Amino acid sequence: MLNISDIMQTVNMIDHQHLDIRTITLGISLYDCADENINSCAKKIYDKICGKTENLVKVGCEIEREYGIPIINKRISVTPIAQVAASCNGEDYSIIGHALNDAAKECGVNFIGGFSALVHKGFTNSDKKLINSIPKTLSETELVCSSVNVATTKAGINMDAVALMGKIIKRTAELTAQQDGLGCAKLVVFANAVEDNPFMAGAFHGEGEAECVINVGVSGPGVVYKALQEVKGKSFDVVAETVKRTAFRITRMGQMVANAASERLKIPFGVVDLSLAPTPAQGDSVARILEEMGLEICGAHGTTAALALLNDAVKKGGVMASGHVGGLSGAFIPVSEDEGMINAVRKNALNIEKLEAMTCVCSVGLDMIAVPGDTSAETISAIIADEAAIGVINSKTTAVRIIPTPSKKFGDTVEFGGLLGAAPVMKVNEAGCAEFIKRGGRIPAPIHSLKN
Repeated sequence: MLNISDIMQTVNMIDHQHLDIRTITLGISLYDCADENINSCAKKIYDKICGKTENLVKVGCEIEREYGIPIINKRISVTPIAQVAASCNGEDYSIIGHALNDAAKECGVNFIGGFSALVHKGFTNSDKKLINSIPKTLSETELVCSSVNVATTKAGINMDAVALMGKIIKRTAELTAQQDGLGCAKLVVFANAVEDNPFMAGAFHGEGEAECVINVGVSGPGVVYKALQEVKGKSFDVVAETVKRTAFRITRMGQMVANAASERLKIPFGVVDLSLAPTPAQGDSVARILEEMGLEICGAHGTTAALALLNDAVKKGGVMASGHVGGLSGAFIPVSEDEGMINAVRKNALNIEKLEAMTCVCSVGLDMIAVPGDTSAETISAIIADEAAIGVINSKTTAVRIIPTPSKKFGDTVEFGGLLGAAPVMKVNEAGCAEFIKRGGRIPAPIHSLKN
């Protein structure tokens, strides 16, 4: 039972500490849309998405008004298109990409994810067609997001896929050069991708999921930051307990919204993803939380330890507040989307190497990082390989969302606007790695993957 104090605390978190529901994401299975004719397949996909998503935005807005809780995004995730389109004729899957985009526009959602392929152990013919269609699709659509899983702890790292994705990212940047490579902001390369992630750009509806499902992503870096200001100078035991209690309250709100959306849409509730997802707004930064623990600036020695504490405490607090916690659930560190991260990069306190170390203990990986436009495809592939190795060895999800910004160099800034923020172009290690990437093949799974 909530008392007046609990209610007033929640109101204060919403009004002054940037607490919100970051997304309600409707996952939809598209397996029954398969068709030999790609145009027929695209039409079936459009029709099914529009039918299933008809009331999503309406219901989200109703809940927002009734509960007074901001719901920032309403989104859709679908079955990886490489699987749905496997029986289709033709080579160009951008036809399906346009159908996804048209359906998303018709339904009024912010993004649709699932223009995806899972190639951690090898390629099907459909996987190759999907991946080769990514640059065109992302350059010609506004709302479509794409992801490719290139590694798992059980399978190892598909280095052929890693090499290919470096080229795909470069081509996507070239085709969206007038927008400073914006297409790459809608493309994620994963290791150990999860099937129920509600956050973009990496969301897709996994093969183990139900016909339709509602997943909710909450967010509250500002709430955690404010809570830590109240325990300034206290021990890390107190810090961890404070974060746990705060994550519990945040997740409780997400569970309430998820239940309401599930009941009204008559679609099963899936998970609450309790990730701390920052925005460029002042007071809504993961980096500032780490600095509140005693660091002069994010990137200083001690940053990785502070992030490890934060990520673990968020999980411990949130898991007690929801019947089903899933997705990524922890702390995100996207550079362009976090005001404190942007500041740290501009002051040369935070570089790609330090961010890579931080990804060992956070929820995802190298996220929304802008690099010089002349960065080679092989270097991008090597960055992906490093992140994949962290994920595979540590049995966790890692990812790379990197933006080689055409005509930009180290020290420049790219303005994307909105939640995507501004990305300072970061310096990349220029030492050669082309021969490493050219080897191809598969880096074997680690010995600790043999658990059967």
